[in-house]
Amino acid sequence: MTQRHEHRIETAGAVVTVTLERPAAYNAVTRRLLRSLSATLDEVARDPAIRAVVVTGSGTGFCAGQALDDPDLMRDDVPTDIHAAIVEGFNPVIHALLTMEKPVVAAVNGVAAGAGFGIALACDFRVVAQTATFTTAFAKIGLVPDSGVSVLLPRMIGYARAMESCMLSGKLDASAAQSLGLVTELVPFTDVVPRAQAFAARLAAGPKALGLVKRELARNALGDITAALNREAEIQSLAGETSDAREGIRAFRAKRAPVFTGR
Repeated sequence: MTQRHEHRIETAGAVVTVTLERPAAYNAVTRRLLRSLSATLDEVARDPAIRAVVVTGSGTGFCAGQALDDPDLMRDDVPTDIHAAIVEGFNPVIHALLTMEKPVVAAVNGVAAGAGFGIALACDFRVVAQTATFTTAFAKIGLVPDSGVSVLLPRMIGYARAMESCMLSGKLDASAAQSLGLVTELVPFTDVVPRAQAFAARLAAGPKALGLVKRELARNALGDITAALNREAEIQSLAGETSDAREGIRAFRAKRAPVFTGR
């Protein structure tokens, strides 16, 4: 096992498991974690001995999205550069998951919210705990989907369902997510990581063509991934400049309902 900044890496045969390690915060990600995770994924993509990947979170959460108490990002004395935070932080992680020519399996052990939902969607398969939940969450704090959510979710569940999910930010339980086609396998909480690892081992025993299948499907289904992720960052920057976004973040930190004014 290798410990890196707020995540750990374990290798068993040709399968590597990457585990986010901020369990007290349901594995909400910081800027430093994203940079370290991006470096890890780049190494994994280049390592010929690794043929499949599992991504999961420690404790009872998969990933709760951006940590709004991240001192490197959310500071009172300096305005947050949302565009840079997305382009330099989230986009490299999502791009790596979508483009590495190796199967990636998400072991969704708990809540996948906001950017955490995006990370789960960017994996090729999702083995999901029966107690897990999914939510876009962005609109609840006055923001718009990023981390690939606006690109991936409509293609997976359809435009109308994605619009509902992104605007209302309701919670999808595991059964509802399965009915929408987001779940590869639904399992008890205690089984989610070992079942994902077993599934990844099966994929790792497959031919190199699996990586080429991924390249082909991603190109045909998603188009220019880099351009799409950059467009998300641009729209998020506009949302981040609104009074509603500032109110949404203040309300979230204060654990109260936001009062939006449409400005």
